[in-house]
Amino acid sequence: MTLIKKRNGNGLFPSLADTFFNNKFMIPEFMDMDDFGNAMKMPPANVSENEKEFRIDLSAPGLKREDFKVEVENGDLIISSEKQEEDKDEKENYWRREFSYSSFSRRFPLPENTSEEKIVAKYDNGMLHVTIPKKEITTKKAKKAIEVA
Repeated sequence: MTLIKKRNGNGLFPSLADTFFNNKFMIPEFMDMDDFGNAMKMPPANVSENEKEFRIDLSAPGLKREDFKVEVENGDLIISSEKQEEDKDEKENYWRREFSYSSFSRRFPLPENTSEEKIVAKYDNGMLHVTIPKKEITTKKAKKAIEVA
């Protein structure tokens, strides 16, 4: 059995308190929400491949099919979304309006063996499924007889 001595500060096994107080949460710029907010807006994606196609599954609950924009530009697949919402509450004594805006954009480089014109996107139960078919690449060349002179 080996004992590992705990070091103070940023040692081998820092305590939760050390991590918390050395983290960005204690920096005044945290209130800007720049880094933290952007990380929250970027939906996670799974990319998979089989012999016929590539597939991108993007988790984006709370959005509608109309909120997405999927396009191909310069050999890249770009998936983006912008959503604006307004909540109003008007009563006799007060008037309340709240606005929210969220957006994201993800860029995926497409391999050369993809059929860009046959890409299909479908949104279902909070998941955007993008299917990118592969081109048929013929590796066999026609047999050619060469005459010996």
